[in-house]
Amino acid sequence: MRFARFIVEKRWLILVLAVVLAVLSVFGLKATKINYDILTYLPGDLNSVVGEKALDEDFHIASTAMVTVEGMSNSDILKLKEQFKQIDGVNKVYWIDDIANLSIPKEMLPEDLKNTFYGKESSLIIVTFDGSTSSESTMGAISQMKKLLQKDCLIGGMSAVAEDTRDLTDSQVPIYILVAVILVLIVLFLGVDSNITPFLIVLGIGFAVLFNFGSNVLLGQISYVTESLAAVLQLGVTMDFSIFLIHRYEDEKLRLGNKEDAMTVAVARSFVSIFGSSLTAIAGFLALCTMSLTLGYDIGIVMAKGVFLGVCSTFTILPALLLIFDEVSEKHKHKTLIRPLTKTFHFIVDHHVAILLFFVAVLIPFVYGKNNVKEYYNLIQSLPADLISVQGTNRLKDDYGMQATDFILVDENLKSSDVVKMTSELESLDGVTLAVGYKDYVGGEIPSDVIPDDIKSLFVSGGRQLIIVNSEYIPASDEQNEQLTKIDNIVKKYDEKALITGEAPMNKDLVTIADVDFKNVDTASILAVFVIIAIIFRSVSLPIILVLAIESAVMINMGIPYFTGSTLPFIAGIVIGTIQLGSTINYAILLTNRYREEMIRGYEAKEATRRAVEVTSRSIFSSGLAFFAATFGVSVYSNVDLIKSLCLLIARGAIISMIVIMFVLPALLIIFSKFIEKTSYHWLIPSRTLAEDISLESKEA
Repeated sequence: MRFARFIVEKRWLILVLAVVLAVLSVFGLKATKINYDILTYLPGDLNSVVGEKALDEDFHIASTAMVTVEGMSNSDILKLKEQFKQIDGVNKVYWIDDIANLSIPKEMLPEDLKNTFYGKESSLIIVTFDGSTSSESTMGAISQMKKLLQKDCLIGGMSAVAEDTRDLTDSQVPIYILVAVILVLIVLFLGVDSNITPFLIVLGIGFAVLFNFGSNVLLGQISYVTESLAAVLQLGVTMDFSIFLIHRYEDEKLRLGNKEDAMTVAVARSFVSIFGSSLTAIAGFLALCTMSLTLGYDIGIVMAKGVFLGVCSTFTILPALLLIFDEVSEKHKHKTLIRPLTKTFHFIVDHHVAILLFFVAVLIPFVYGKNNVKEYYNLIQSLPADLISVQGTNRLKDDYGMQATDFILVDENLKSSDVVKMTSELESLDGVTLAVGYKDYVGGEIPSDVIPDDIKSLFVSGGRQLIIVNSEYIPASDEQNEQLTKIDNIVKKYDEKALITGEAPMNKDLVTIADVDFKNVDTASILAVFVIIAIIFRSVSLPIILVLAIESAVMINMGIPYFTGSTLPFIAGIVIGTIQLGSTINYAILLTNRYREEMIRGYEAKEATRRAVEVTSRSIFSSGLAFFAATFGVSVYSNVDLIKSLCLLIARGAIISMIVIMFVLPALLIIFSKFIEKTSYHWLIPSRTLAEDISLESKEA
């Protein structure tokens, strides 16, 4: 109560401090780096990652762009090549003139050389960079290269994709937030009886969002996925706390008549329940930190921090705003449209057995759907097809058979004869369109001493020599992964310490660890939420019942894409379950807590459930619809399939969880009421605060 009184008395000081911290957060936000390359989050001990590091440190080609030019003369291409060399961040630029005399007709060039630099209608320029794939210097260089490209000239490769992803994300994230805020305000106007209060709620959460993004500078960098989702998720998840506090504040004002006293009591009496509810969301997000793919750590830490800051804002900044603008809010009242559906709740209670049986019958096909939904791992598929990097990458596939390019690093001292045998075996594999290394050139028509040092350094460095393999199979496809297994078997015959890297091998590793990550995250989130609920209610049975209710909602949500024929990004299967569980379990906790209070007041299970559902319905509906609105708008607007799919799943999950809590959980509470009482410690003994309320109700009666 002292803390609550301090908040009420020092409301102006709190607001001033909030503004100061917000200004500092802006500087932190601008200083936070954004990573646009998901593959960098793979575990560092994987062979593909070790190989990628060797490409970067020894060969300086980990970040490479492929420029395809059409309709240009040799002299124009040479001029463009020289212009590329002058760009800051560019390391080296390679074209056919570095190896062969341009006076030699391309038909007379060695087959491997010709296939490397000439496509159907285009010619290929290879550009390497000083920085990593998604470093500022590399993306800045690509941005400058784009300005030099003529019509029908395209740029492809992972670095180009990262640069396009940055531009797309930077332009869309502010719109994501704007759309989310507008739709959330609409929902709040329906559920809150003042025209001013919705703006105060969003402003209070806005401070917390800004604090969260500003403090990300302490992490060094965050992924573009986190940047795209964090603000919208934080708005949706922490909206619950604000709505719960405001509804309690309104009730206390009616009872006490004084706004300062009402806010003091509202903060004091809602602190434990809101903070306890927030722990489930925090635990859910922290469960993502168990992923081997450290993208989970990235999302988990940022969102857990965001929820915590959201709670802090709910109990400090929001009360200050509500008290300061209380008179204005009171002057602009309106009727709320989100109201308890009393007749519906009577029907739910009276037909709880039938509702539960119907739900179980409906759930079964969705369980099957969830286990058989298709996923994709090649994240280029999530980007709009009209991006120049996607078009450029598609041209590499069509003209050069470069659906995927693998980089094989073998011992520098490996015999020339063995290298020739190896590349011959590799080229014989189904789907391999090219397998070429430095010693192919040395042993061919071109003498070794004619090959420039730049070309030698491209293929030999750091005690290793490089072999490049092009495949017509799509990265992360079953065919590509099977091909990589065969490539590995061939290469290891000649050099057991050989490394295979590139987009396709890294995607194959992504496929391997994703299944493990899903099981780890799913188990960790369920256990964490289970323990928290067990502590909150001091019960063994309630954690099972509440988690089962939300997990069934997750099953339905994740099963729908199977029946709609949708293919999900792999990350969705890993993170959606824990996000939906951690974010919407609060609805179940709120309803169950109120059910317990009504049982303590002496009502039988059916009546206690009906009263609990009716009292909590406005808060649950408002919270669920606000969470839906915040994420659904982004799913409609975004043209990045990864973001679009995640937001659609989260939005749909909020609605499904809300429906399950309002219709199915009451049936479970009624059916298992005796079992809950026997497996819960002091289930019907009121807390001091509840005892005071019951005593006050008795006196008023």
